[in-house]
Amino acid sequence: MAARALWKGAISFGLVYIPVEMYTAVQEHDLDLTMLDRRDFSPVGYKRYNKSTGKEVTWDDIVKGYEYEDNEYVVLSEEDLKRANVEATQTIDIVAFVEASEVPLTYYETPYYLAPAKGGGKVYALLRETLRKAGKIGIATVVMRTKQHLCALVCVEDKIVLNTLRYATEIRSAEELKLPPATLKAAGISDKELQMALSLVEGMSAEWEPEQYHDTYKEDVLAMVKKKIKAGQTKTITAPDKETAAPKASNVVDLVALLQDSLGKRGGKGAAAKPKPTPTSAEEEDDEEEEEEEDVKPKTRSAKSGGASTARRATSTTRAKSSAKSTAKTTTHATAAAKRKPAASRKAA
Repeated sequence: MAARALWKGAISFGLVYIPVEMYTAVQEHDLDLTMLDRRDFSPVGYKRYNKSTGKEVTWDDIVKGYEYEDNEYVVLSEEDLKRANVEATQTIDIVAFVEASEVPLTYYETPYYLAPAKGGGKVYALLRETLRKAGKIGIATVVMRTKQHLCALVCVEDKIVLNTLRYATEIRSAEELKLPPATLKAAGISDKELQMALSLVEGMSAEWEPEQYHDTYKEDVLAMVKKKIKAGQTKTITAPDKETAAPKASNVVDLVALLQDSLGKRGGKGAAAKPKPTPTSAEEEDDEEEEEEEDVKPKTRSAKSGGASTARRATSTTRAKSSAKSTAKTTTHATAAAKRKPAASRKAA
């Protein structure tokens, strides 16, 4: 089934008009739950009714109006709303071009696809490639339904995407939030903690593959539904557990230990970490010596210095093993020599 256009009009690009059609770019997959009357589990419905007579009203008898005084309304039909500003209801008017990085994510709202209408292919491609080459987004206004939206026109692959934006007055201030200081020193974060956190980020870094992410909670709920059906508990209302007191918040957290734990559970590109071999006594002594040196002279290690440290550790371990083997050989020779001396004495006697 072909997609149905939500809106038809034109993009105003200077003196150029680009005929376009707007299509929805997203579809929701929410968990569909029905409201039931807990007394007999019958579905609950709603009716549109006349507040004066209490009688039900059909859609054909419903119009819209603006309340200008208590219980006094001005009726506004779809044609009235259109005539209020014909151009605004039919035009995506570009007013500026800005860097995409200048628009915070909190302003973005809902994306829509824009496709060229009949005869608009060439000018559509011109705007798309202009946005791509300039590396900017177009800021525009458009009226949809009964509201004028601020929006961004963004070049995405071979498409122009219109993303509605929130107005500045719709963004709440964050001044009331109790946020930690903006600097590392003021926030009490050490260089070691930061480097370990960066290592964790590096270990968890991967290519963006949106197909691998999905709503696992919805799957969990549906699994519970199947479980209740199988157990014959379709009409059982599960009571909440007794609430336990939440643990008191504390700023005394061993971040280094937590980060080390996290790094141990994460390998490169999200792979599971491989188990480490059991260290020999020589390796343990070598590790303890290195840890003592680190305690005396703490360093911020980069990925390269970490590799060098591993190489030095391996070299120290090899030397320790060679030393241990040499000591063992010396002990063996000494024992053998001690056994030969009594035999030589008996021969002399």
